[in-house]
Amino acid sequence: MIPLECFPLPHPGAVRVTVSESGVEVVQGDSVTLPCSFFTMMPLFRLSIIWTLTPLSDPDSPIQVIVYDQGQVIESPSFMGRVGFVVMPWSADIILNYTRVSDAGVYRCVVSNPPETGDPGIGELSLTVLAPPSLPVCLWEGDTDAGGNVRLSCVVAEGFPTPQVIWEKLEPDKTTLPVNMDGDTTGSVHIANVSAQTSGLYRCSVTNPLGTQHCYINLSVYTPPDNSPGILQGVLLSLSMALLLLALMVLVLWLHRSAQESKWRNSHEEDECYNEIKYTPSLIKRSFV
Repeated sequence: MIPLECFPLPHPGAVRVTVSESGVEVVQGDSVTLPCSFFTMMPLFRLSIIWTLTPLSDPDSPIQVIVYDQGQVIESPSFMGRVGFVVMPWSADIILNYTRVSDAGVYRCVVSNPPETGDPGIGELSLTVLAPPSLPVCLWEGDTDAGGNVRLSCVVAEGFPTPQVIWEKLEPDKTTLPVNMDGDTTGSVHIANVSAQTSGLYRCSVTNPLGTQHCYINLSVYTPPDNSPGILQGVLLSLSMALLLLALMVLVLWLHRSAQESKWRNSHEEDECYNEIKYTPSLIKRSFV
């Protein structure tokens, strides 16, 4: 008689989930595999796997990514055509294609397999999506008349790690300008008391390890024309006219005086002639007495 060996039947228990990596990085647009393995003692007829995402942009609003429920796969509309299970039903790994910056966050893998008892197995890992800077937008505001104040702004919408913003004046000499950051997306430069020397080509560069983008502003400062030569000419002209008027007054006074002297001289001569005529008869009369 052959002895029989008895093996204990597996007892239902909690599903064990293992995530091999706590964090994964991917470059925007590339594909990435999110690992999640599980162990269960029960057949997989009622296996359920749920993947969720807690976005970095909205930590209070987790969303569903993909679900496997008793042989059926359901994709979330925001991931439709971009996500799928790698090997089902033996693994809970998923692959995410055409990754976006919005895909970054904490992913949770939840596995249950009734009639396993206990809580479902849960694994978590973070996904970081690296992205080059998007094309920045350069803006300016202020008064471009000489003596005014101008603000140059550079806005970049995307990029991870956060792009560094650099402002430079390229003409006539290349000069790096101090940048004031307004949050992570806007870098500005304040220029006070602008002058003709402020005019020129300005460049904003946004850069991170994945690339660099630029935008430009050609700033022209209006400087009113220099009126100094005109003022000098006006002063000289006024001075010349004053001298001319003075000379005319002197001439008029001289002519007036000359006319008075001539009139007095003529009057004096007439008086002398009258006296001579007046006394001549008496002289004659006396000569015949």
